[in-house]
Amino acid sequence: MESIDAIRILGIDPGLQSTGFGVIDKRGSKLSYVASGCIRTNEREPLPQRLGVVFDSIREVIAKYAPHQAAIEEVFLNKNPWSTLLLGQARGAAIAAMTTAGLPVAEYGTMQIKKAVVGQGRATKDQVSHMVVRLLTLGGVPQSDAADALACAICHAHTGHGFGIATPAGGRRRGGRVLPPGAKPRR
Repeated sequence: MESIDAIRILGIDPGLQSTGFGVIDKRGSKLSYVASGCIRTNEREPLPQRLGVVFDSIREVIAKYAPHQAAIEEVFLNKNPWSTLLLGQARGAAIAAMTTAGLPVAEYGTMQIKKAVVGQGRATKDQVSHMVVRLLTLGGVPQSDAADALACAICHAHTGHGFGIATPAGGRRRGGRVLPPGAKPRR
């Protein structure tokens, strides 16, 4: 990073087949693109190996880009309970990778991310992608999962969580609150 006042944020859009990641820098109110991509797993491999790929790949992204904070999309309930369970396990592997790397992790719901990026919680995927391109002045539209991960990072940047505020190591943020390690969120 070029400036000491920049905060680097890793955004994650979890998935078992494809986990999107996006890395941005925030300097004051300016956001800039650093990197994005998708981590793909082989559906023919057993579940533990696929989760290991998600974990290891996110650790590699963290080692390469050295983010200060991380944000991840929460699990939404799917019509298929098995799909929801698999998504939750991929999300758990991603969170474990980030927390074992010492990153504070914020969690955001889909509607919260859409509202922060587009201005309304019921925005379409195309609207989110368009605003990601616009906010980060990208030359093209990133892959869908990568765009969603960048949107998650942008949401975190727009909420102002952690900027100028010390975050307890291993703490996590949920719905605008900083939760110390081991705290149970209220539902």
